[in-house]
Amino acid sequence: MFKSILIDGNGTTSFHAGHLSRCLGFRIIFRDPCVPLLHDDTHYQPDQALNRIRPVVYASRSYASGPKQMTVREALNTAIDEEMSADPKVFLMGEEVGEYQGAYKISKGLLDKYGPGRVIDTPITEAGFAGIGVGAAYHGLKPIVEFMTFNFSLQAIDHIINSAAKSNYMSAGQISVPIVFRGPNGAAAGVGAQHSQIEREGKDVTIVTYARMVDYSLQAAEILAKEGISAEVINLRSIRPLDRSAINASVRKTSRLVTVEEGFPQHGVGAEICMSVIEESFDSLDAPVERIAGADIPMPYAANLERMALPQIDDILRAAKRTCYRSAPKAAAA
Repeated sequence: MFKSILIDGNGTTSFHAGHLSRCLGFRIIFRDPCVPLLHDDTHYQPDQALNRIRPVVYASRSYASGPKQMTVREALNTAIDEEMSADPKVFLMGEEVGEYQGAYKISKGLLDKYGPGRVIDTPITEAGFAGIGVGAAYHGLKPIVEFMTFNFSLQAIDHIINSAAKSNYMSAGQISVPIVFRGPNGAAAGVGAQHSQIEREGKDVTIVTYARMVDYSLQAAEILAKEGISAEVINLRSIRPLDRSAINASVRKTSRLVTVEEGFPQHGVGAEICMSVIEESFDSLDAPVERIAGADIPMPYAANLERMALPQIDDILRAAKRTCYRSAPKAAAA
């Protein structure tokens, strides 16, 4: 099966032939590995997979003559339906995705169309069904694992960050894990603690945000426009990969940056965006960057405290005005 084994003074084992790695499915560590191998198989290249199945699908698919307005719920439902139709290896599993058609009706109609073999209701055991999904992906299936809310994914975090995310790298690309974990995230009323798109063009200040804060930022931009400030609003849509080029291009145009997010300020998305701009566009800045984030506390249950813990339109307005050197002091701490 292999020609020779060499054990050096440091106890590192080296195999002379590559056949063993294919049999065992694990990365073999050579005594003097080539430096570029460090980053091999760390990031999945989706285009490679899409090119294998998409040409046939695209050839048979009809397209609308113009854009269609739909809710995020409808867009998610349509996307899952298209993937299940295109590839029989794709299936959906999670709490209430079948008979109840999803806690938020994302899977509406899919059980009737594809049957219980591909739309699978699970018990309330996030660690259990996430592990089943990872195992199915190991064997070539393509599961979509739905958590009722993404807070519950923490129950399955070992499967997500160790089994699913790292197997491709640890096996030198021999074990791929084509799996999607999905679920709603962000603040909602009274639930307690448990590629980028420019939505609005502007020339005075760049507001970078995502998810629920996009709507708040657009409302703030409307108010700012009445006061003579032209705000450009960027909807990130994805935080990994992060569209650094779009962010920096906008900042080089406006010379000012405000980031808006619901999450905690420390180690947040806004901090990463600010660092990217400092690295790539520092000389273009005419004012310090402003970061708007949630309060550094567990989410309160009371509605009035919840509002105080989350960014509001007034917070965005004050930050944008400060970057433009308008009179807008920071709000007093709660």
